[in-house]
Amino acid sequence: MSETLTLPVLPLDDEVVLPGMVVPIELSDPEVRGAVEAARNSGGLGRGPGIRSEESARILLVPRIGDRGLAGVGTLAVIEQVGRMPGGTPGAVLRGVSRVRIGSGTTGPGAALWVEGTEIPETGQGARADELAKEYKSLVIATLQQRGAWQVVDSIKQLDDPSAIADRAGYASYLTAEQKLQLLETADLVERLELAVRWTREHLAELDVAESIRKDVTEGMEKQQREFLLRQQLAAVRKELNELSGDGKGTEEDDYRARVEAANLPENVHEAAMREVDKLERTSEQSPEVGWIRTWLDTILDIPWNERTEDAYDIAGARRILDEDHTGLDDVKDRIIEYLAVRKRRSDRGLGVVGGRRSGAVLALVGPPGVGKTSLGESVARAMDRKFVRVALGGVRDEAEIRGHRRTYVGALPGRIVRAIREAGTMNPVVLLDEVDKIGSDYRGDPAAALLEVLDPAQNHTFRDHYLEVDLDLSDVVFLATANVLDGIPGPLLDRMELVTLDGYTEDEKVAIGRDHLLPRQLSKAGLSAEEVTIEDDALRLVAAEYTREAGVRSLERAIARVLRKVTAKESLEPGTLPVTVSTENLRDYLGRPRFTPETRLTSSDRRTAVPGVATGLAVTGAGGDVLYIEASLADAETGATGVTLTGQLGDVMKESAQIALSFLRSHGAELELPVTGMKDRGVHVHVPAGAVPKDGPSAGVTMTTALASLLSGRPVRSDVAMTGEVSLTGRVLPIGGVKQKLLAAHRAGITTVLIPQRNEPDLDDVPAEVLAKLDVHPVSDVREVLMLALEPAITDAATVAA
Repeated sequence: MSETLTLPVLPLDDEVVLPGMVVPIELSDPEVRGAVEAARNSGGLGRGPGIRSEESARILLVPRIGDRGLAGVGTLAVIEQVGRMPGGTPGAVLRGVSRVRIGSGTTGPGAALWVEGTEIPETGQGARADELAKEYKSLVIATLQQRGAWQVVDSIKQLDDPSAIADRAGYASYLTAEQKLQLLETADLVERLELAVRWTREHLAELDVAESIRKDVTEGMEKQQREFLLRQQLAAVRKELNELSGDGKGTEEDDYRARVEAANLPENVHEAAMREVDKLERTSEQSPEVGWIRTWLDTILDIPWNERTEDAYDIAGARRILDEDHTGLDDVKDRIIEYLAVRKRRSDRGLGVVGGRRSGAVLALVGPPGVGKTSLGESVARAMDRKFVRVALGGVRDEAEIRGHRRTYVGALPGRIVRAIREAGTMNPVVLLDEVDKIGSDYRGDPAAALLEVLDPAQNHTFRDHYLEVDLDLSDVVFLATANVLDGIPGPLLDRMELVTLDGYTEDEKVAIGRDHLLPRQLSKAGLSAEEVTIEDDALRLVAAEYTREAGVRSLERAIARVLRKVTAKESLEPGTLPVTVSTENLRDYLGRPRFTPETRLTSSDRRTAVPGVATGLAVTGAGGDVLYIEASLADAETGATGVTLTGQLGDVMKESAQIALSFLRSHGAELELPVTGMKDRGVHVHVPAGAVPKDGPSAGVTMTTALASLLSGRPVRSDVAMTGEVSLTGRVLPIGGVKQKLLAAHRAGITTVLIPQRNEPDLDDVPAEVLAKLDVHPVSDVREVLMLALEPAITDAATVAA
């Protein structure tokens, strides 16, 4: 059993001393000085009972790492010498002897902390320890050799004791205090050597990586210096050769000069390019401006200044191409045919350029998603035999994306318009400006304002990009801008474009599109043929009406793709199931139950308008026309507060419409035979379902008036009737917009009767004939006509029912 030692404690902050280490310490700190003096004055307290010989004073060195406090294991050290340090401060030299496990505190002379401890016997000696000691010794020598510490290498080579070799890790600067403390607490020699070997290997690996990086950096610097000297010598040799030959050619600057001369640039562009070539010749190769000049010249030379494709003036052929690619969309097709006919007429009469301007076009295609706005651009380019370039503007917030960056900025580039012209390789492409209604603006400028110059036919023949700083003629470009809603396009920008609305497809058009375009494309994607899978027209019509119900055809295409995927999977699991015919009878096996069921197909009790106070309205959203239900309720006098409550995330315009509707009914209640006298003590609540969706617009007044009149009269609103229009305080039905989209939405929802303002009657000319044939449209001018047509006939006295 190890004897008990009573020793003064010398705490070491974030330092660890292992046995065998010799370390100097300063005695300027009172705690350190007190511990050393206590050890020197301890007399016979160093050991337990027994006869002791004269020996050096001993002290216990205990690490104090961070917030952990004193460690449980310390190092027994002897004080070899007390004197002064090289700087003149008092100090002492200590030598670690052995490991000591710290026990309980005790008393002793002086101001130091005294503890009892027992020496920890070392274990693990043997062949394995000798082998690890040799390995660690070689690793330490390799580390010291990399540092050039040859004197330390000699002292390490003289060590033979494995324990002494392992404890020399206490001198390693690459080990942390926690790692050294772990070595101090490990009494087993083999475990201690394994830790030291592992940590030293990791350090050597880090040194190798650092050395490799240093060599790469040095070699890179030497390569740059060597390349610089060689280029200087090459320039000098070229200069001498040019002077001897007398031709003065061969430099890179001369190459740019020759390319500019041969490029047949417009006069103003040629002058600007030659100025830059002259500047390039005067600028040192080491100047960063050289790279900027070369990039600008390359951009100028890449632009097709005089390249133009010949338009296809086969008007009938162009119409045939447009009809092949898209069903419907007659307004856009007619506009393109008109443009081509005018171009052909101008060409025949030699009027290609008038006043420096060519006959380009700027069209804005506005409509809900999925109606074919983007794909229409490709068809227009194919019909005109022009190049097609698409420029996505959704989310663009930087003006420089349109006009380009100024050349003073590092990494400057031309704007997207110039890049589109360069990509097309011609000065008269069809450029599609996609999602122009989703352009943003912030501190970097307003891209929509920058587009004013691009899309203005009176200005774009001299468009000036900030990067090029020369005029670029865009007057021969056909710009097609797409948008989902007009509200997102600034007024000045919209004023410069010719508006063409794409309000959506009828069911017949969707069936034709699904049969002629979507089905063949999805058959190819699914690896099937038209002989293997057939989808009947009635099935496509059912998908369009009750599974998708959208203005466009994207969901229709996804539904067709889902059907074909299920057919393919079934054929893989059960071979021999092909060919397959999808009809209305088995459509549910592929798509499940319908998602949309028209109100007119529900039972009378299940319809939303089955109770008084619910009316069907029509609205226009970013996804096209839609059906909107408005509900009204009247609280009892004893159950709630008076006044009007409006819910459903309504905008200010719709809130005002509700107020106007209520005011009209209150002022004309007697005339309309409605019991409005008791409303002063009862609260009115108007709600528009789908409260998570914000709603606003001027066309809900008639619907709100009808819902409130239905509530007061007790007469439900007819389920097959939908209406749109604003109402005035005198009961006049005022005109609104989006009539075509609203009628298409009513047709999709199974509505058969639609009430519109009489002043919107001319808008019916834009509605497809097949839709008008299935709808009973009533133009109305007064709310009284609306109530007469929309409300169910009275069964009992209205006042009695309301009461």
